[in-house]
Formats: sequence, structure tokens, C-alpha cells
Amino acid sequence: MNPIKYAYLKAESWFNVAFGSELNPLYNMGRLAFFFFWVVLISGLYLFIFFDTSLSGAYASVEAITYEQKYFGGVMRSLHRYASDAAVITIVLHMFREYALGRYNGVRWFSWISGVPTLWIVITLGITGYWLVWDELGLYVAMLSSKLIDALPLIPGSMERNFVGTQVSDRFFTLMAFLHFMGQPLFLVFALWIHIKRLSFVKVYAPKGLAIGSLVAMLALSLAAPAVSHKAADASQVTAVLNIDWFYLNVYPLMDYFTAGQTWVITLSLTFFLMIMPWLPPKKRGPAAEVHLDHCNGCEQCAEDCPFDAITVQARTDGAKFENEVKVNPDLCASCGICVGSCPSSNPFRQKKELLVTGIDMPNRPINDIRDQVDDAIAKLKGDNKIIVMGCENALDFTSLEAPNLHVVSLFCIGMMPATLVEYALAHGADGVFITGCRTGDCFFRYGNVWMDERFDGRRQPILRKRADRSRIKVFRAAETDGKQLHKELGEFENHINSLKTKDTADQQEPANA
Repeated sequence: MNPIKYAYLKAESWFNVAFGSELNPLYNMGRLAFFFFWVVLISGLYLFIFFDTSLSGAYASVEAITYEQKYFGGVMRSLHRYASDAAVITIVLHMFREYALGRYNGVRWFSWISGVPTLWIVITLGITGYWLVWDELGLYVAMLSSKLIDALPLIPGSMERNFVGTQVSDRFFTLMAFLHFMGQPLFLVFALWIHIKRLSFVKVYAPKGLAIGSLVAMLALSLAAPAVSHKAADASQVTAVLNIDWFYLNVYPLMDYFTAGQTWVITLSLTFFLMIMPWLPPKKRGPAAEVHLDHCNGCEQCAEDCPFDAITVQARTDGAKFENEVKVNPDLCASCGICVGSCPSSNPFRQKKELLVTGIDMPNRPINDIRDQVDDAIAKLKGDNKIIVMGCENALDFTSLEAPNLHVVSLFCIGMMPATLVEYALAHGADGVFITGCRTGDCFFRYGNVWMDERFDGRRQPILRKRADRSRIKVFRAAETDGKQLHKELGEFENHINSLKTKDTADQQEPANA
């Protein structure tokens, strides 16, 4: 296994123990970033009310907010600072997680490359925020930023000379304030909309427990270590010590060793590398799902369930009595097969003596082949406690689970499994069905295990019918680092199935003995 992936999965398992899967912060980095943006926005609006956008009044207004309103304005300023830092941390961790788990290429390439410019916007937003305080650090940021801008060949003139002596004007400073409070946030909102545009069911609100916990932690930090300014900006003096915010200002220390042009080369090279990562090397993707209109009633469930917005609904084109049909966009299809599990025509009890054709299917693993695989497996199982394991091939390697009394049916995603396939296996000779796959709250294809749970609970069509014996069904989700626990759970399930068979035998013998 990739050591980076192994280490990250281990970390997630520890966080699952500490927080539970629903509140695991590593599962919610993107949602936490949105939450921190809200904190930054609300605190920023408050600070803007009291902020003087003139060059002469900026520093004094920030100091008044910090000290004259110590337990409100000062806390709001600190919240603004720490939430901004937390936003960068969660964005970077979100990107690292997608990389470590292989979820940045293939059909996900658009979300990845649109996320890189979003990070740039966040960083520049923080840079202008430090600029506006107009203390020694603000002057440092302004002067080095002007050097970087002057190094761009497309921009004429020199900005750096604006910061020599007292040549900075109130108009220029007000322009920077407008950029920070209005222009950049609008760009950020637009960039975030682009980032999530090609995904369905995007959750932008952090779980309540995580949001409250994060806010309390930031409030405690704001009281224990409040954000304060350096001395007022003075271009005639050299500052001996600057407290750099490494989350936002990390590029500026490079200019102690490199020219502005070389710093641009380093920064843009890193950005370019991040942008092309989804194709280093390109991820091979299976063929897109295919629609079979002669078995599609236009129920739209597959379009409702698709996590990547690859299925759309349109008016019927084949003259059938149904009003609608679905259409697959091959460029957006992740080849996950979740739509197969969504289709009511995927019921394996249909057309037992004929080819099972469903309304939407995967050409490289049609539902008929999966049903045949289950039939063949049941026929080959030997001994007592015959168990079929159904699992997601993106979770871990199931080959070590194979045994004379146990066979694995591997699927692209556990959401590809029709709920009735479990009932079918039990009705045709399996003593039990053990379902595994990606960890709860962390589906490789985003919503496969969520939809499966809802189908089993009767909250999402097509449901697992009530006549299916739930006592013979077990769900235990696992990742590549959970192999030992998976074997343990499977062993306990075998013992459970054995106890059920023993009880059934005793119940059958009791009337005869009576």
C-alpha cells in the first residue's frame, strides 16, 4: 500500500475512535473550511464598521478595536485572524486528503484544478488583510508585494516607489480596503461555486458538533493569545523582528534569498505542478453507464442518486408511454455503478431464466453478470455457514477472505449493489450476507454507502424488502488498514450464523420430541 495513504487512513481511524465517523474532522475538511469562511465574514463585517480606510486612520482604528473594545472587538479581531488561519489549514488538509486517497484525478480532475485558484484567492485575501493594518508587518507586506507586482512584465510602472517615504495616498489605501472587503470575497464566492459545480449533494455546512467545538476552541485561543499589531508603519525605520503568519505570508521570506522574478518562478511552478497532478499519470476510467430505454420507466432515481451530476432527465424519445428518460454524460460519469443499484429494474428476481437487463447498467460489469456470479458462488460454497461477502473494490483487497464456505462478490462501489441482491442471495442458498466497503462517512464515490444504508432502512428507493431476514445480514465497513478488525467481525458473523442455524434446528426438533 502507498505509505502516504496508509498513514492517512491510520490517522482517520484514530480520529474515528476519538470523534466518531460523523464528527471526524478529517472527513469534513471542506465543510469546516466553509464554516471558517463564515466566521471570517461575520467577524470581518464587524471590524469593517469601526475600521478607518484612510492611511492616517487605519492603524489607530485597529488599535481602538483591539484595546478599547478588548472583550468584544478585540475578540472579534482575534477570531478573524484565527479563523482565517484555520481556513488555510483545512483547505490544505482537504487537498492532501484527496491526494493521499487517490480522489483528485479521473472524473474529479475539475474539482482539483478549480481548487488550486481558490487557494490562491484565499492567500491573497489574507495578504491584503495584513496590509490594511498598516503596522510594521503591513508595510513589510506592502513593499514586498509591490516588488512582486513590479516583477511582472505585463504591469508598467513601479509600485515599490509608492512605499518610499510617505508617497502612499489615502485613495490607494481605500482602494486596497475595497479590494479586501468587497472584490476578493466576491471572487472567492464565485471560485467556490465553480469548485463544487460538477458535484451533487454538496454539503457546505459543518456538522453542528464540529462547528461549535471549533468556535469554542477559537474563542479560547482568542482570549489566551489575542491578535495584536506591530508598531505603526514607518518607512524611515528598519524593523528588527516581524512575526510572520506562515499560513499567508510564507512566500515573502523567499525574497531574502531570491529575486522577485525567481520567487514568481518558484511559486508559479508549484502552482502549475498542482494543476497538472490529475494527469501524472492519468487515471484510467471504465466506460460510462449505458441507458436501456426498453427497461427504463423514467423514474429518475438514478439521476437523483448520481453523486457527480452525470445523469440528466429529458423528455421521452422512444415513443414509450412513460413521460421521461435519463441520459448519461460520459465526461462526468465516474463509472461507479451507483445508478445500477438505484434502478428498480436491477432486481435480480426478474427474468430468472433470461438475461437480466436493467434500465441503466455498466457495460464492463452488467447486473446480469453480478447475479450469475452470486449464483456460481452459492453453488460452489461448501460446508456449514455459507456466506457471501459483498464489498467495494476501492476499500481493500478481499482475496484474503476467501474460504470454502465464503465467497466475495466485488463491486465498483457498494452503492452499485441492488438492495434486493442481498435478499436474492439469502433466498438461493446463502446462510448469511456480509457487506463491507468504504468506512462509514467516507465513500470513495461520495454517497454509495449512504444510499445503501437508506435503501436498507426503507428511506430510499429501491428498498430492501421487509421479508429479507435482517438477522442474517451484517454491515461492517473497513479500509485497507482495518484488515484485522474485518477478519474478526467476519469470524463473529460466522459464529452468529452458526448459532442461528443451531437454534433453527432445535426449533424444528422440538415439535417432534413433544
